Amino acid sequence: MPLDTLHFQTGDSPKSTIIILHGLGASATDFVPVGRQWNLRAIGDVRFVFPDAPVRPVTINGGMQMPAWYDILGVDLVRREDEKSLRESAADVQALIDREVAQGIPASRIVLGGFSQGCAMTLLAGLRAPQRLAGLLGMSGYLPLAATTAAERSEANRDVPIFLAHGRMDPVVPYARGVETRDALVELGHPVEWHEYPMQHSVCQEEIDDMQAWLLKVLA
Repeated sequence: MPLDTLHFQTGDSPKSTIIILHGLGASATDFVPVGRQWNLRAIGDVRFVFPDAPVRPVTINGGMQMPAWYDILGVDLVRREDEKSLRESAADVQALIDREVAQGIPASRIVLGGFSQGCAMTLLAGLRAPQRLAGLLGMSGYLPLAATTAAERSEANRDVPIFLAHGRMDPVVPYARGVETRDALVELGHPVEWHEYPMQHSVCQEEIDDMQAWLLKVLA
């Protein structure tokens, strides 16, 4: 089934799309205020798309049903990845990209981004997208299925620009995981713009401002 989405446009003739994926247990509404705060008038009208993750049982939370892009099987984010649900959600995200292209937005003017689980999905789906994207925006997340990334990433996105931000005191996705993700992507040849902030598993105003500056650059 197609993902349910919220969306808004900054004008009648959008030339770019920004898709933002929320974190575990959150909803499509989470990043609407951030999208509305960004001043992107310099690049023309923008369509924002905020999808809702499917509701599924999450093993690490006692099997509780909640919005989740994929199941988390344990505290070790690498050895306990649920590859099946990761790949299912990656296909759903790709369908969102395809829908935007069908509506007249070139893939090269689509930014895919997300927070925490949404960041993981951004890197998983974005690096494998067959169309060249404008950029990938990752907040407080990590690179899932890292061992397969080099072999599976698309030729089109081998040098896609990536924005990565992380809190130095993050207790959910440890800062070290963010650094490892940055280093792995740089080693693969990606131009990574790295930012870190004195915060936990959250978003701060300085980060919002830095993301705006990066968006203006990759969508110029």
